Amino acid sequence: MVEVVGARPQQRPLGLRSTIVNACLRDGAGGSPTAVMLEPRLNEPERRSLPGELGTSHVVFVAIEDDGRVSLRFFTAQGELPACGHGTVAALAFLAEHAGEREYEATLNTAAGSLAGRAFRSDHGGLSASFDVSGVERRAPTTREHAIVLAALGALPESIGAGGCVASPGRPRLLLPISTRSALMALRPDYARLAEACAQLDLLGCYVYTEPGREARIAARMFAPAVGVPEDIANANSTACLAAHLARSGRPVITVDMGDALGTPATITATVLTTAAGTRIRVGGHAAVARTVHR
Repeated sequence: MVEVVGARPQQRPLGLRSTIVNACLRDGAGGSPTAVMLEPRLNEPERRSLPGELGTSHVVFVAIEDDGRVSLRFFTAQGELPACGHGTVAALAFLAEHAGEREYEATLNTAAGSLAGRAFRSDHGGLSASFDVSGVERRAPTTREHAIVLAALGALPESIGAGGCVASPGRPRLLLPISTRSALMALRPDYARLAEACAQLDLLGCYVYTEPGREARIAARMFAPAVGVPEDIANANSTACLAAHLARSGRPVITVDMGDALGTPATITATVLTTAAGTRIRVGGHAAVARTVHR
């Protein structure tokens, strides 16, 4: 169980405690190492320094109010993000451990809005966490967006398929289909050029995925150097965007493998749910608390 001591330390050197959660595991291994900590009194430069110090791409700050309300803030080395999918999975695993219950549910408040989240422990002891995304906006990419990003990706034009989109659950990113897993793995982006392109086009990054075809699983890579993450091991929000995009062609459930190019396998699932109240995407994965770091 996560031990909670000193939710708001007065000074950074005293009692700063981070829990490293591996989010979006594949078959119990891999996953994206994500630091989760109870909300401390740190300024923004101090928060931005923590991913590098802790060896994670993201840090999630969790505030638990006396009435049980939960707020999340997400930081990379470049600054604060309004949302982070695998960070939300990590936070839910952390909160479930904190609660010490087999099943945990909460409404999570983020800068991008409120999310319904849940986590439960299986009979084998693993944690599964998911949250609901609604209101994914989609549009076709412009010729300029497509050309500028493609040039920075280092992809052969003939390997990129039609039907990509710019999708946003709060912040836009370009989704591009690619012909095969081997073509996906062969990508060698120019990160400086891609960061400049995404900043110029106001994109979070580029999510490249294998065209589903008849394959049971999709493979994807997410490049976001403009926000300090050259390549993400796992990106749940972009996977939710892909699920919303593919649902139009009758594919409401997807399983996406990521992280293989980085030697750290990760898997994310996403399901499009349509009810009388509207459409939402339930996205998540398995997670495990790896260790606690004291500073």
